[in-house]
Amino acid sequence: MILGVDQLLKLVEEKNLVENLSERELTNPEGAGFDLRLGEIYELNGNSFLGVEERKTPKVELLEKYNSDKKSSFIFKPGCFYLIKTIESVNIPENILTLFTPRTTIFRSGMMIFTATCSPGYCGELTFAVANFGTCEVEIEMGARVVHAMFFQIEGKTNLYRGQWQGGRVSTEKKEKQV
Repeated sequence: MILGVDQLLKLVEEKNLVENLSERELTNPEGAGFDLRLGEIYELNGNSFLGVEERKTPKVELLEKYNSDKKSSFIFKPGCFYLIKTIESVNIPENILTLFTPRTTIFRSGMMIFTATCSPGYCGELTFAVANFGTCEVEIEMGARVVHAMFFQIEGKTNLYRGQWQGGRVSTEKKEKQV
């Protein structure tokens, strides 16, 4: 069952389900979830390794960061791949799973945001991938709504998230043993 905005706003107030929501989402969210905003943009540099027991992600360079005191934007170049973080962070209880979808204006502009699930027990900032598959540059204002989060009630037992991305880091410092 997808949780409605009345239940979500109650969970935000009582359990801090999503932190740093915009005033729009706190007073008049659209649909059956929350829109999340562009907070940071990173470029990947170097190599990665995904093994059975160890993993390492490429180094990242911060290109742009949201500042509520200063309006700014970023130009996503055609054929380029980026990582982004949202302004919002989450605290997912043991009975909720979160799924994300890009807002349609993203793909209508030739871009795609790659998302994943947010498991029960995950707490922290959210990182997604963005690629500009189009032929033109796309300018997005920092703080613009880019991803929609939907929250699903889980029935039955779950196992809480125990991965190394807890807290919202963007990349690894070195090769790490998987937990």
